[in-house]
Amino acid sequence: MERMAFRAQTIVADVSLAAVAFTCAYLVAASGSPATDLAGAATLSLPQLVVLYAVLTGGFTMLFRRELSPWRYASIPDALVLARIAVLTVGVFLLWVFVIDRALGLPRSAILLAPMFQMVGSMGVRILRRALHEHALDSFSPLKTASDRITQATSLLLIGPPALADSYLRDIARSHDRTYTPVGIVGTDRRDVGQQVRGVCVIESLENLDEALADLRRWNRYPRAILLLEEPGRLKGLTADQLGRLKTDGIRLLRLPSIVELAQHDGVTLLPMRDINIEELLAREPIELDRGAIGNLIRGRRVLVTGAGGSIGAELCRQVAAFHCAHLSLLDFSETSLFEIEREMAETHPQMSAQAVLCDVRNAGRLRQAFGVEKPDLVFHAAALKHVSMVEQHPCEGVLTNVIGTWNVAEASKSCGAGQMVLISTDKAVDPTNVMGATKRLAESVIAAQQTNGQGTRFSAVRFGNVLGSGGSVVPIFKSQIERGGPVTVTHPDMERFFMTIPEASQLVLHATATCAEGEGRDARLFLLEMGEPVRIMDLARQMIALSGRAHGKEIEIEITGLRPGEKLTEALLDETERSLPCAHKVLEVVSNSSLRISPGHLTEMQALAERGEVDAVRRALFDLVGQIRGERTGAAPNLRVVANG
Repeated sequence: MERMAFRAQTIVADVSLAAVAFTCAYLVAASGSPATDLAGAATLSLPQLVVLYAVLTGGFTMLFRRELSPWRYASIPDALVLARIAVLTVGVFLLWVFVIDRALGLPRSAILLAPMFQMVGSMGVRILRRALHEHALDSFSPLKTASDRITQATSLLLIGPPALADSYLRDIARSHDRTYTPVGIVGTDRRDVGQQVRGVCVIESLENLDEALADLRRWNRYPRAILLLEEPGRLKGLTADQLGRLKTDGIRLLRLPSIVELAQHDGVTLLPMRDINIEELLAREPIELDRGAIGNLIRGRRVLVTGAGGSIGAELCRQVAAFHCAHLSLLDFSETSLFEIEREMAETHPQMSAQAVLCDVRNAGRLRQAFGVEKPDLVFHAAALKHVSMVEQHPCEGVLTNVIGTWNVAEASKSCGAGQMVLISTDKAVDPTNVMGATKRLAESVIAAQQTNGQGTRFSAVRFGNVLGSGGSVVPIFKSQIERGGPVTVTHPDMERFFMTIPEASQLVLHATATCAEGEGRDARLFLLEMGEPVRIMDLARQMIALSGRAHGKEIEIEITGLRPGEKLTEALLDETERSLPCAHKVLEVVSNSSLRISPGHLTEMQALAERGEVDAVRRALFDLVGQIRGERTGAAPNLRVVANG
């Protein structure tokens, strides 16, 4: 009822403004026109003309549903619709009056003035309402003293396109936020320099950032914080040396929430900015998240994540929760990691149904029991041993967790009637030269062997490269080495790796899963995420040293330690026996020519060897089976080797 009353008030206001506009137009036109004999022959008086004009305005206002547009959010599209209403109103009005009395009593200039006055009036009151809503008139208050106008807020420099600066400045005005005072904008296009956005000047383009900072220092407006309006990967021209100098100078580097973080805060007008992680500054241009497809995949479904306490598993939990799953099951063997992610979910999503499950994926019976209780619709299998050097030393543990554990999760998913199970794989599974890569390649084959004959659980695996900031990645290692004063250790100067950020990898896993959920086929599928160009680890080390504000070769040294057993110089995303087909944005489907189908018989002996701790036998059996999968001769399974693709 209250909503209906509000809409009626809007229509009445627009009709009243139209009536006033026509009256003013008539009086102005009549005062400038000489009286004619024809005026006496008119059958319509001024009040009748006003009522007719106002009724037509009300009709067109309801036709175009202007009562549904709040005045405090008035915009250019609203102005165009109001202009259309005014033009249509005066056109139909003139036709009607001409039919009644050939418009004998209507001054001709009133036909031109009425719609102009109507547009000015209706849009003017809307602009005034929006200005009040956004506190745009505060700075013009004549009662403010000089001391009131001098703000004590932290000075903030905006970096990014003026359009995004406009959105941010509008939001802080609307929320009356005084945490920061914008002192300037550094745009991405030099043609914008000199323009103003809501009173804040575009002082320079991004390529002249140093000059902009020098000018601000000279004007005593040097910023204590910088807000990057776009993802760091999209701001071309920002160098690691510049960012390092800014951090050394005590300037906070901030960014707005990502699209995933926005999904967790529905209804909040302005979210707090946060400090940028070093991983975000190192990342390549980010992907666009298809929220619609992923929302359809997650919303209202029961989701289980194995390895929920790990880097990828925890991020999957965050994003799944953000898309409003019906229930989230957090499964992990690490008590500490499980406790942390359960606590985080309880704090960030207190209304969400969630359950922590302390369970080892090696234990098939306990796993089947847990799946039976949780009854997931969707399973993400992120639990794995991932450290190359550690799994190299303990191949039995790698086989039991990465291979047998994957088989157990697949069987438990089928037994509980899950709709879909997804394995998180790695590019090290391509032509594997270490035990970790070989176990993940065999895990992919375990998933590929799952066929449901058109019914039951869908199976898929998602393969991608290194993840910036994940446990065991080079970024936290380099960071700790830099904090200790060096040296930063790199195994080989020519080593290259594919990199993604943790949120990006998780988003693409969800995107690939949404792709797998569509279509009629039930065969297991392997997806490959587009990783962009590989990054030299030496360049990464130099960037991180620069981002810390240190000088390479003077304050921090880089030490070459040599390749470790099983380590490659470069990684590939496709094997010789595979080809890829595009299936979605940034997602490829891998088609393999392997004729070997993994069965329980292939794994039984290997599991027995691993449980007995026969390291050499496990290694031989593992690489022999991977060799068969890749089409190599059975008796010529690859020995552990170091590959240097120079």
